[in-house]
Amino acid sequence: MKAETFLPNDYTPAEDEPFMNDRQVEYFRRKLLAWKAELVDETERTIEGLQGAARNIPDITDRASEETDRALELRTRDRQRKLISKIDAALRRIEEGEYGYCEKTGDPISLKRLDARPIATMTVEAQEKHERREKVHRDE
Repeated sequence: MKAETFLPNDYTPAEDEPFMNDRQVEYFRRKLLAWKAELVDETERTIEGLQGAARNIPDITDRASEETDRALELRTRDRQRKLISKIDAALRRIEEGEYGYCEKTGDPISLKRLDARPIATMTVEAQEKHERREKVHRDE
């Protein structure tokens, strides 16, 4: 088992240190775990809220409004469920030593991009190329 890496509370990855050194990897691992915990908490609150909201509302307009709100909440939670699976995939990449590198080119993903979107799997350039290709195929 790997020894825990010391990470100051105010640590921010910097471009002038070796890419994906132990501190950077630990920083992103903690960031991903905190994000996942937040999403799981929100999901649990939603489930509790939906269970508590299951009631018979006599007014048809009020009932329709509540059902619309519930449907929107469920769609949001479904997106979060998919996001949690992407977070889990990023955590697996950390364990495998592949985190922070583009899955298409193998180049390092910029620290700014990873900080903004820690589940990123491609560099900005590779992502843009991928999206352009996707748009072309969609338009056909």
